[in-house]
Amino acid sequence: MSEISPVSAHGRAVPVLRNATLPDGRVVDVHLERGRVRDVVPAAGQSAVGDELDLTGHLLLTAPAEPHAHLDKALSFDEIRPPMGDLGAAIAAWESHTPTLTVEGIAERARRAALLLLGNGTTAVRSHVNLLRGEDPLRGIRALVEVREDLDSVMDIQIVAMAPYFAEDEAVHAALDLGADLVGGHPHQTPDPSGNLQRLLAIARSRNVGVDMHTDEQLNPMMLTLEELARSVRDWPESMPVTAGHCVSLGMVQADVLDRVIRAVKESDVGIVSLPITNLYLQGWGDPVATPRGLTAVRALLDAGVRVAGGADNVRDPYNPLGRSDALETAMLLVTAGHLSVDEAYRAVSVGARDVMCLPAAGVAAGLSADLLAIRSSTLEEAVAGAPQDRIVLSRGRLVSISRTSRSCVVAG
Repeated sequence: MSEISPVSAHGRAVPVLRNATLPDGRVVDVHLERGRVRDVVPAAGQSAVGDELDLTGHLLLTAPAEPHAHLDKALSFDEIRPPMGDLGAAIAAWESHTPTLTVEGIAERARRAALLLLGNGTTAVRSHVNLLRGEDPLRGIRALVEVREDLDSVMDIQIVAMAPYFAEDEAVHAALDLGADLVGGHPHQTPDPSGNLQRLLAIARSRNVGVDMHTDEQLNPMMLTLEELARSVRDWPESMPVTAGHCVSLGMVQADVLDRVIRAVKESDVGIVSLPITNLYLQGWGDPVATPRGLTAVRALLDAGVRVAGGADNVRDPYNPLGRSDALETAMLLVTAGHLSVDEAYRAVSVGARDVMCLPAAGVAAGLSADLLAIRSSTLEEAVAGAPQDRIVLSRGRLVSISRTSRSCVVAG
């Protein structure tokens, strides 16, 4: 590979990607212009010159997008040292920690978490941000707006104002005024799920913004706010997108109920986000025998033509002590626990995620946004299985991250 100069704060525009391997095995040169792919042609076998990049030995993919993160909570595990446990335990641990949170502290962790995502290839992220108790419920929102402004030139960050049951309407409106993009919440965890859902939808309608709800994050098949959500937004315009994350109980219902709910979701064009690593961790603690996986019905949703994305959710906080901030980890778990094909799983964390996030289509085709990930692999299966750290990341046609590794093995003769 040709030597690459250090990446600037805003990234460096790249005119041509040379000798890139595509998932179908073709080796191509990719010409970029003004943040988009201008042309894809068979590789001429030329070396890279100037600002061009030589991607020999690298697989070129659509860059991942993260459709469901919690950057305000990310990387807080070591501060909190929470006990392991289910969703209730995680919520309690986080709530006990929130009085100590400052805008500066949240912003510092969120920035680190966003840059971890970027370094692994993710060029867009949607983060849910809790409205907090106390005199200043908007600390997290202000912190994420600051991080979004800081990183605007290298990645897209969307902010969901996540309103717990105790949040006043005025706080949600204030979060939108500060720069939050969507309204969120978790109605299924409130004393009145239907009333809470309708209250949040009414706020979104009054502001002409979309919603992204934590939905039915429990194994009880009787909890199906997803169906009410879908029926409530059937007449919403495309400019007010609707997303439902988790949807755990949908994976526990009988076939006739599953078909009915999926029809409603499809008719209302609700995007669904599956979050395998966190749901595998949080769900099933009370079921030591035949422990449920806790994933939504990803196969049935895909087969029905519903827009499905895969996300990581929490990373190293009370809700998930692990996580690599790597979309390939999510893709691997969608294969292992969700029984998707490798192609389907990677599509869920890239093309599918961008679709649910209403971002411009990206990929290695003329006219698409040049949000691209080059990873040292020969096939997609090899990339998802091994998750090599040798990666080159382009955001809107600009080089924003390079990772290289080396390995030496001593073998006794």
